[in-house]
Amino acid sequence: MARFVQPHGKLSQIHDLPRRRLALVCAALAAALAGCSRPSPAVGTAPAPPKVRFKTDWYPQAEHGGFYQAVARGFYREAGIDVEIVPGGPGVLVSDIVLSGQVDLAMGRSDDMIAWVSKGLPFVIVGVYMERDPQAILVHEEGPVKAFADLNGRTVMGVPGSNWIEYIKVHYHVDFNLIPSNFGLAQFMADKNFVQQCFVTNEPYYVRKNGGHPRTLLMSDSGFRPYRVLYTTQRYVREHPREVRVFVAASLRGWDDFMNGDPSPGKALISKGNASMSGEFMDYSIKAMRDEHIVTGRAEDGERLGLMTRRRMEEQVNDLSQLGIIPALIPVDKFARFDLMPADLQPGAH
Repeated sequence: MARFVQPHGKLSQIHDLPRRRLALVCAALAAALAGCSRPSPAVGTAPAPPKVRFKTDWYPQAEHGGFYQAVARGFYREAGIDVEIVPGGPGVLVSDIVLSGQVDLAMGRSDDMIAWVSKGLPFVIVGVYMERDPQAILVHEEGPVKAFADLNGRTVMGVPGSNWIEYIKVHYHVDFNLIPSNFGLAQFMADKNFVQQCFVTNEPYYVRKNGGHPRTLLMSDSGFRPYRVLYTTQRYVREHPREVRVFVAASLRGWDDFMNGDPSPGKALISKGNASMSGEFMDYSIKAMRDEHIVTGRAEDGERLGLMTRRRMEEQVNDLSQLGIIPALIPVDKFARFDLMPADLQPGAH
């Protein structure tokens, strides 16, 4: 089960004690330490594996399945690390938590990482766990919107500040009114012409359960193609390269097992951490990830589980620069590390 991490305190220090008290204090400290000391581990006892705290972007759900599968199946333990999955939730600023050092790694989108690094934040992408972004536009099957170009002149409920908004407007030469998302479906169910942002793994399930006929336009099919990534800080990578490397490899092993094997162990952990996750809903999400090639990508496009390419990252930088989301082009090596991925995914291995 996921465990929540509390900030560690720091030992206080003694400063500038008068010399006449120093000997007394030292003696007292020595006595206290002697009384509180614990026996050393027995010879031959293996040291505890290093702890790695991983922050997700929401409550436990199938879209996090590979990580929970890796915990449940012992893949992280086999790799020599002890992983805590620290769930997110509404209003949680994951990036701030990573910067503060409360967690070691987190999940995010590559376009956000590029934008943050362009502003001077010390983040670095160390791996990819979804080749395609599950974000989409949700419409009614019987509604008038059949393609991205049909958004022209309409009202769309979405998350303000999302980078895809400007991309769709510029790339398809359209304009639409954006209203902030309330993360509900009441307006959508009441209006056959209503359009809103969604995840292909989530909202369509509830629309169907309530008698609707949803259709989705996957953002990755628009030409805007961010990865879903694993990231940390430059400092953590410098100080813990081994932990990062084995975490990425074991996570990808978990995703392969979750998507292509028996996902029951991961699903059981997810349900334990989030009682609202029914087996039926998680099965729907897993099927949607398979049908839309979210995790593995499309082989015909040269994509596969965990693959991150320099060329695709350069395309994202160019897109964000042309849209004015970042002020200037930045080199890929400033925000991404390819050498921390498994050897068969590194440049030159494929």
